[in-house]
Amino acid sequence: MTNQETTPSALIDARIAELGDWRGEQLARVRALIKEAIPDVVEQWKWRGVPVWEAAGILCTGESYKNILKLTFAKGASVADPTGLFNASLEGNTRRAIDIHEGDVLDAAAFKALIHAAAALNKAGKAKRA
Repeated sequence: MTNQETTPSALIDARIAELGDWRGEQLARVRALIKEAIPDVVEQWKWRGVPVWEAAGILCTGESYKNILKLTFAKGASVADPTGLFNASLEGNTRRAIDIHEGDVLDAAAFKALIHAAAALNKAGKAKRA
């Protein structure tokens, strides 16, 4: 692999292709929605193979398992979720997640609103520390 092929974005491309099923399609869709919501989002590849999207800190991760695609929001417990997209990790004090199963349809507008809210929370936290 060349350096360009090992960029986080290239690794995420490879993961989408490697999955080759509904999980790859959902990961590609989620990624596109994140980029629509935050065009300058930073893509990372962490923890031995987890796609991560950042804007002034981690927004969310995109983990693929056998039966779900899990989108974990690092500070999800502090993000308003008026449409109830969070359906996993609800008992935690910090994170919240969206588990997507085969056949599920993610509400694009509600998801982008969560991404915006997570980015605003990260930026507010950075401003407090400055």
